[in-house]
Amino acid sequence: MIDVRELILEKDRRVIITSDVHAHLPLFQQLLKKVNYTKEDYLFINGDLCEKGPDSLSTVAFARKLSEESDRVFITKGNCDVVHDYVFTNVEGIKNYMRQRKNSVLNEMLDRHGRTLDEFATLQELGDFYRTYFGEVLDWLDQLPIAYETDDFILVHAGVEDIPDWKMTSREFALYAPSFYEKGHQADKTVIVGHWPVVNYRANAISSNCPLIDLEKKVIAIDGGNQIKADGQLNALIIEGETITYTYVDSLNEKTITRSHVEKNGRVGTVTYPNYELRILQEDDHFTLCDNVSLGIEQWIKNEFIHEGNCKNDLSTTFLSVEKGETVSVVDDRHDGYALVKSRGGEVGWIPKECLV
Repeated sequence: MIDVRELILEKDRRVIITSDVHAHLPLFQQLLKKVNYTKEDYLFINGDLCEKGPDSLSTVAFARKLSEESDRVFITKGNCDVVHDYVFTNVEGIKNYMRQRKNSVLNEMLDRHGRTLDEFATLQELGDFYRTYFGEVLDWLDQLPIAYETDDFILVHAGVEDIPDWKMTSREFALYAPSFYEKGHQADKTVIVGHWPVVNYRANAISSNCPLIDLEKKVIAIDGGNQIKADGQLNALIIEGETITYTYVDSLNEKTITRSHVEKNGRVGTVTYPNYELRILQEDDHFTLCDNVSLGIEQWIKNEFIHEGNCKNDLSTTFLSVEKGETVSVVDDRHDGYALVKSRGGEVGWIPKECLV
C-alpha cells in the first residue's frame, strides 16, 4: 500500500497543479507568476522537483519555503526525488548514472563541498557524506507522500495500478510506471499524473506538450517534457469549480511570422521514444515519408533526422499553418528549407523558413 494522504479542499478556491519541474527554478517561478499564484490558491507539485535541470537543491529549497508559507501547498514525491535511494541500497549502477548525468542532485551535493565521486571508495562512504551534510534535505524528500486524494481527484506522480483498490498500488508503479494513460485504472476519481511526457501519446496527432485531459477515461496527464524534450514546457493545470484549463511556460525564443502559410496536406504526428525504427516509403527534397515500424503509421520525417533506418531522436512530424504577425517560439531553425516552431497554443510543427525571414 502506498502513502496516500486525504484532503478536503475548499470549493471556492482555485487549484493549480504542476509536475516535473526538474530543477529549473527560474522556469517554475515564471510559471507561478504567469498563473498569478497567491497563498489563497491550492498549489500541488506532483513530483520530480529534482534531476535533469541545473539546480535541484535550490528548487527543493524554494518548494519547501512555499509549503512552509502556506498550508495550501502540497507536494508528492516523484522517481527523480528519490534517486538517493540507490546510494543507500548499495546499487552500484548509481555511479555510472552520476558520471553520465552531471545535472543530478547527487552531483550538486558533492559540488557544494568541493568533492568528487572518485573520492569515495564505497557507496557506504558516499551515503555517509550525504547524510552528514544533506540529511535534512533527504529527510524532507523522503517524508513526501506518494499520493493525495481529494473529493474530486487523485494526484500521483506516475499512476495507479489497474486493480479494484488503487491504494494497494506498489511504490514502484506509483513512481516509475510508463505510459499510464494507455494502461487505465479502476479508481472512481480522475487520476492526475506527471512522469510520462504527454507528447509521447501523440504519435498520430498534432504534436504538443500541453496537458492531455480525458475525463471519460478519468486521466489527466500534465508532464510537458520540461528539460527532456527540445520543445518541452512546464505545464500548469488550473481547476476552478467545474472548469479545467491550463497554461505553460518554456525557455524558447519568440519570433514574429513575416509571411503567412497554409498547410494543406493535414500532416500530423510525433516520433517519440522508443518508436524510432523507420521504413522509407518516399523521399522528397526536405522530408521523407516513412512507415514507423513499431506503430504501423506513416510519418513525414525531416531528412536530416534520418540515420540508418532510424529517427535520431524525438521529433514532430506535424506541419503548421501560420499567419503574418503571429508570434511563435522557435524550436529549431538550423535545417534546410523548414523551421520547427511552437504556436501560442502549444502546437509544435514545421513551417517554411521564409515565414520567419
